[in-house]
Amino acid sequence: MGKGKTYPLKRDIRAIAILLTTQGMIRLGEIPDPLNGQTTLDAAGAEFFIDLLTELQLKTSGNLLPDEAAFLSDVLENMQKIFLKKTRAKNG
Repeated sequence: MGKGKTYPLKRDIRAIAILLTTQGMIRLGEIPDPLNGQTTLDAAGAEFFIDLLTELQLKTSGNLLPDEAAFLSDVLENMQKIFLKKTRAKNG
């Protein structure tokens, strides 16, 4: 690991979901892009990360602990709601 950087000790499905969610939230304009500090809506990019989370949920169905499944479901549902709100607002 890089000098001076700390990473969560627990490596589980939540960590993967957080990585994908963070990228999706950047594309939704909910988090500033770390490269330029700006918040912009990239609907196609956000949809890509929502699709990845959906695929992760489908592929891990039945193999997660209840709290892991609930976490994944919650972050996915939250991103979908934000996506719909933002894309509807943009399209009128």
